[in-house]
Amino acid sequence: MTKKTTKTISKTSRISGSAGIRANQAGAFNLSSYLKKKQKEIDRAMTRALPAKHDLIGQLVAAMRHSMFSGGKRLRPLLVLAAAEACGKPGTGLMNAALAMECIHTYSLIHDDLPAMDNDDLRRGQPTCHIAFDEATAILAGDALLTYAFELMTKVKTNGSGAQKRLLEAIELLTRAAGMNGMVGGQMADLVCEKKAVDLPTLEYIHTHKTGHLIAAACRMGALLSGATGKQVKALTIYGETMGLAFQIADDILNVVGDHAKMGKQAGTDEARGKATYPALMGLNASRDHAQALMRKGLAALQPLGPKAEPLRALAHYIVEREV
Repeated sequence: MTKKTTKTISKTSRISGSAGIRANQAGAFNLSSYLKKKQKEIDRAMTRALPAKHDLIGQLVAAMRHSMFSGGKRLRPLLVLAAAEACGKPGTGLMNAALAMECIHTYSLIHDDLPAMDNDDLRRGQPTCHIAFDEATAILAGDALLTYAFELMTKVKTNGSGAQKRLLEAIELLTRAAGMNGMVGGQMADLVCEKKAVDLPTLEYIHTHKTGHLIAAACRMGALLSGATGKQVKALTIYGETMGLAFQIADDILNVVGDHAKMGKQAGTDEARGKATYPALMGLNASRDHAQALMRKGLAALQPLGPKAEPLRALAHYIVEREV
């Protein structure tokens, strides 16, 4: 595979641009202001949670921080907090769970970029971890973030009836979403199906496992840990499942038509690698229609939650209509 340029391009914005504007037009809710506030809260908490330096393992710590603070959208931790708020609970009490979600997501990106996987030199317009450091350090940084996620989960404080049971259920949910029955299994299926013709059920399996399960887990975990009712948990589970798949379909579309400078990574790589994608199987227009249909289903699931779910409604529009 031809190595891509390691020249750093301008850092991409988080959740902004026309997709953010369209999301705000869906109602009076100001998505941009909400996201700026929440992203700052998450970044401050992550800064406190990750060590700043260490004499013997300083390179490992630096690599972890390099990837954690490279301009990510913080979508998954945002969904944990927004789901809790939709159930009428302050999401800030679940910050360690939100950080755990981001640690797992970031570890997956570090490993996904390695030469043995996608062999990418850029992520969010910055050198990928193995380029900024080296392959061994990148592997260990990913390992460290994965294990640290579950250390953070042990520090989540929940109150009320059945609090410990809900915490154990959330930990099991996160484990399944991240492991062989979720993200890792989906990534393996993605590799197995490269340069092969796949049908729609196989493609949906890859996308729901590789990407969808972790996004769905973020929503369900926020509901569980906030002490939500059974109906609230069900509503947020449906929302998470539909928007998780819609997110990956939008990613597929951006890989075809996205702006390299805005995305901070190369476009057109899926086709070059023979990846199984929705545009390859269904075409761009049908893929867009399918993502919109999933969004409508997700929005319908939020109806019983009322105005407290406005952040999630705006995020649904962002997920489908984003440009990065």
